[in-house]
Amino acid sequence: MAHSGSSGSSWTLRLGIGAVAAFVIGPLLAHFSIVPPRIGFVIFDLGGLLGVIAAVVGIIGALRGRASWGAVAPGAVVAAAFLGLAVNAAKYPPINDITTDLDEPPVFTSAKNAPGNAGRDLRYPGSSFAEQQRAAYPKIVNLLLPLSPDEAYRRVLSAARTMPDWEIVSTDDSGKWLDGAATSWLFRFQDDFVIEVRPQDNGSQVRMRSKSRDGKSDLGANAKRIEEFFAKLR
Repeated sequence: MAHSGSSGSSWTLRLGIGAVAAFVIGPLLAHFSIVPPRIGFVIFDLGGLLGVIAAVVGIIGALRGRASWGAVAPGAVVAAAFLGLAVNAAKYPPINDITTDLDEPPVFTSAKNAPGNAGRDLRYPGSSFAEQQRAAYPKIVNLLLPLSPDEAYRRVLSAARTMPDWEIVSTDDSGKWLDGAATSWLFRFQDDFVIEVRPQDNGSQVRMRSKSRDGKSDLGANAKRIEEFFAKLR
């Protein structure tokens, strides 16, 4: 029985340590550009799943006297963190393209030339995305500014240049638009964005669209980007 308990603890601990390693190494590999963001995220996910398996197997083993509770700890910690992130992710709709103008979404221009977008269709996905956005982010709408289009565009360009992790790729002073890419801090995922200024009554209307290059869900990142930029403009 003692040998069985020792063996059970050993395997539980190994699974847990493996889970911790993958859970930490995945993001680090992506952050330092050793592997592409998607690969780093897959390693991270595998670490989380391994943590859940280690925790379940370990708890069953501990209840049966075949493993120690101490051996369960590494896997349990990873499992708790992973499941917490999963619950939080479930709050967001499975969409990754957000626009302030659902009737006439801004069109990406230079983004189609980015290596990460080769062969991708950058057209707005359509009514399915629009319906989910309306339900999840009803406040994401065009921003009205009491400024002339020229003044509003200058403010947009100035504010965009101060946004952390943004790279402005193209600007068009006559067309009053700019586009670029934003890079997430941890996994280094890249999202494309485009901002346009249009005349509106006695002022200007600012339209923006932000789209992820990877994944089906953006965990609210694109909506947050638009909200933070518009807050800076205000």
